Amino acid sequence: MISPNQDDRPPGAPVDHLVLHYTGMRSAADAIARLCDPAAKVSSHYVIEEDGTVHQLVPETRRAWHAGISFWRGRRNLNDCSIGIEIVNPGHEWGYRSFPPAQIAAVITLAQGILARHPIPGAHIVGHSDIAADRKQDPGELFPWRHLAAHGIGLWTDEFAAPSDPLGALTAIGYDPGLDPVVSITAFQRRFWPSRCDGVMDEATAGRIGAVAGVLA
Repeated sequence: MISPNQDDRPPGAPVDHLVLHYTGMRSAADAIARLCDPAAKVSSHYVIEEDGTVHQLVPETRRAWHAGISFWRGRRNLNDCSIGIEIVNPGHEWGYRSFPPAQIAAVITLAQGILARHPIPGAHIVGHSDIAADRKQDPGELFPWRHLAAHGIGLWTDEFAAPSDPLGALTAIGYDPGLDPVVSITAFQRRFWPSRCDGVMDEATAGRIGAVAGVLA
């Protein structure tokens, strides 16, 4: 099935970001129907069901409408330069749950193929909650970012390195400096310190912020 919700990328726009989402709907069928509904005006390049089935809805050369109002590392309107993958999961509204192994294996295989086709650096492999922290929670604190990083997809560290300026380090990582710090801290925690998603800058959160910023330095 092909989604009508697509258009041309801006001339010369590189494809250098990969954005991972969860569908946040009751079923894969509901999600695909919405992503292909012209009235919804949303889409993604791919949908991955819980059993690992992959659906391509938009060609990678075209712009899918998945990121919305977004910011990462100084760039806005991430639809222009990204590929979006929707991963079927009910999400926080309908009964958020762990992602099955078959689904994650399919995510890894698909992402590795995308990275072979496009020069996407690890710092540009993000969750929807990273680039739209004030609006989104997906793919959420149960998503296995560490496991993906072990397969060459995105960044992870288990280290701690207290930064002199934690909020400045958050901006250096990529988060929008114009947002309420609690919002950005929560988004960071959801991605890199998922045992705590409350926006509190405790010692462990600050240490992980510093370590991630150090990986990017």
